[in-house]
Amino acid sequence: MQLILANALLALTWIAVSAYVLLAGADFGGGVWDLIAGPGQRGKQQRSLIEHSLGPVWEANHVWLIFVIVLAWTVFPPAFAAIASTLYIPLSLAAIGIIIRGSAFAFRKSVTEFWQQRLFGAAFAVSSVLTPFFLGTIAGAILSGRIPAGIAAGNVITSWLNPTGVSIGLLAVAVCAYLAATYLTADARRQGSPELADTFRRRALGAGLAAALFAAVSLIVVAIDAPDVARRIFTTALPLTGLSILAGVLSLVFMYRRAFTLVRLTAGTTVAAVLWAWAATQYPVLLPGLTVVDAAAPLATLQAVTISTAIGMLLLAPSLIWLFVLFQRDQRRSRAAASPDSQTDLDRSR
Repeated sequence: MQLILANALLALTWIAVSAYVLLAGADFGGGVWDLIAGPGQRGKQQRSLIEHSLGPVWEANHVWLIFVIVLAWTVFPPAFAAIASTLYIPLSLAAIGIIIRGSAFAFRKSVTEFWQQRLFGAAFAVSSVLTPFFLGTIAGAILSGRIPAGIAAGNVITSWLNPTGVSIGLLAVAVCAYLAATYLTADARRQGSPELADTFRRRALGAGLAAALFAAVSLIVVAIDAPDVARRIFTTALPLTGLSILAGVLSLVFMYRRAFTLVRLTAGTTVAAVLWAWAATQYPVLLPGLTVVDAAAPLATLQAVTISTAIGMLLLAPSLIWLFVLFQRDQRRSRAAASPDSQTDLDRSR
């Protein structure tokens, strides 16, 4: 029973990680595009679209991160302790980035002085780039097996600041930018802005190709740095690896053909398949020398977490679904309020 509950909660934890990457990752990517939106009316239009898309859901996305942290320290405390004590530097930098990013996003809309808007805008954009990078280095440290079991048993610098960590950190930034541009194309079209939709379409294609390049580089780096992991990517995790490649190619095709709604599904599948391929390469090992069985909390704790999580999901899931429904309804109303000329341009862009 203990192993069954531990595996079930591990799968739930990874589902939450996937949700965070797909949703919060797009939010971070929005900051990337905010950084290079440029001055003038064109830049203002792009930033307005980004703010409109992020506004209703940007705080809710971090629910998944909190959920992952709580599950990790209660269900697999030895693994959590090892990761937190060895990787406290990138974890702290990522947390600071999240705080700065959220504060800057809120304050930029409330200040009136131009220099203050520039300051908070720059803080929002730069932290949106650095935060996913540091989160990616954490993933690289775990993937490459540099986090041994035990309190602060790994090197606090080289465990994450290494070729694998840096390459996956850059890949994380590219993936976030790609997801954001992909989601923003559909949002721009719904708002009746075909020019903005085309702008983010071009950026999505560029970011998608960049993400593919970084993914290839990361595979090469991992093959050199952690050859056993690279071997399992193309053996144990081969179906998921193939799914990611196929969905990635389809995403570029759909984006090129302006299938903005369909490409959301394939882009999300691409990223989710990568995450689950990573999980497949490591299971049942969480960290070197520490398996799911070794790291699992006592049965009584697992039972309590399972019950409380089930109750929490009954409250959380409907709330999040309703939030997204309201968000989409608001966008449809905005589209309906568009001028006839704008609606004609929108129809032609399809």
